[in-house]
Amino acid sequence: MVVGEISQERDLVIIGGGPGGYSAAIRAAQLGLPVTLIEQADLGGVCLNKGCIPSKVFTYAAKKQAETSHMQELGLPAGEGTFDLSKLLAYKSKVTEQLRKGVEALCKANKVEVIKGKAGFTAEDRIGVENGHQFDIYVFKQAIIATGSSPVLPEGLPKKRGRILLSHEIFDLEEMPEHLIVYGHDYISLEVATSFHALGAKVTILLEQAADFPFEQSVTKELNRLLKKKKIKVMKDALIQSAEEAEGEVRIGFTAGGKEEQMAASHLFVAGSRRPNVQYLGLKRFGIEQTEEGFVRVNGNMQTSVPSIYAIGDVTEGPLLAVKAIKQGKAAVEAIAGGKPEVDVTFLPTIVHSLPPIASAGLTEQQAREMGMDLRTSQFALGGNGYAMITGKKDGFVKVISDASNEIVAGIHMIGEGAVELSSTFVQLLEMAAKEEDIKFPAYAHPSFNEGLLEAAEGLIGQAIHMAPKK
Repeated sequence: MVVGEISQERDLVIIGGGPGGYSAAIRAAQLGLPVTLIEQADLGGVCLNKGCIPSKVFTYAAKKQAETSHMQELGLPAGEGTFDLSKLLAYKSKVTEQLRKGVEALCKANKVEVIKGKAGFTAEDRIGVENGHQFDIYVFKQAIIATGSSPVLPEGLPKKRGRILLSHEIFDLEEMPEHLIVYGHDYISLEVATSFHALGAKVTILLEQAADFPFEQSVTKELNRLLKKKKIKVMKDALIQSAEEAEGEVRIGFTAGGKEEQMAASHLFVAGSRRPNVQYLGLKRFGIEQTEEGFVRVNGNMQTSVPSIYAIGDVTEGPLLAVKAIKQGKAAVEAIAGGKPEVDVTFLPTIVHSLPPIASAGLTEQQAREMGMDLRTSQFALGGNGYAMITGKKDGFVKVISDASNEIVAGIHMIGEGAVELSSTFVQLLEMAAKEEDIKFPAYAHPSFNEGLLEAAEGLIGQAIHMAPKK
């Protein structure tokens, strides 16, 4: 300790106010634990302010834009004039601000102490917080690291840029791309590609060093068909080797399928990789175990190799998703409070707010076959669903995979309207080790997209009403 240094004592300190951090803080307050939350920027983190929420504002706007022709078919006014990006940006700001204020109000209502500043460990039981010229020391009993991750450009791409954009930048773009190249194959790449296309941009997808999209094979096949139908060009197994910004455009050199190519566009979106935000925390000073990539190693209770310090969310190994951070944040606090929580991401759903949306949980057909499972599969096309016909959302299907030996459901996959909302049902069924009968027994609202799940389950034994018999 520096001579003259004054330290303050705290029971639980959480570094990072994103979804995982503020959820952990509120759960701690609910359990009667005094809690201090430290955030250097805005509460809600990148997810609320730059990522999850802004991106979904764009995908929602794109969905509405795509419904224009159907609105005219229904006799409803479809509106006049062109798409106004400035209004969408204003709406995005309005939504994020309202949600951020809501988080701030919840922290205040739960008596969560919120401190603004940049935090780092100075010892195993001390955190220093810098805010301008002020520097404070906090001695803690327990701490939770919830600092998230940041996107990183691949090597070879220019660092100073205006038309080469990462995920936290593209939704602040003040001009609509004339031609957008999307470089990546993850969920955010697909959301960017389909939403910007629906809003008027020409889009080309370069699948970064990937032979195809990372979904269940049937879903991937249908996705490729729909992208072709939309005239979104997909180039597979691509690797950008050079990129240069010129007057009003980006020029790239790349290989695709082993062939050298060149392309010019107004903008380039790069999914890139993600790096945990731990470099300024000082973790190596006292030996907190990390992977080669910098992710913090934790046990089942989110505890690090230093027993008094926990870590959650994107700084830990596994899927970099807000839903994981929220689940881990609650579990870490419950463990600190003396409980025995469990975090199991086996059935963490894959969700894509693309046009149309995608949701998957459990095993794919290929994975199940590789495990030697005796399979039953059934795929119900939404074109046979009454509500899909009403809404004009007929693309896609629901697919159910089960083990024929015991009729236990092994995986559920969907591409099409309603997929995101139905994903919670998919996860519940898999978590409870549901049998085919558990899907077929309940009554399903009619008409609704939910009936697609019922028909897919009934199709496992050839009893789906709105599916033609197999030849």
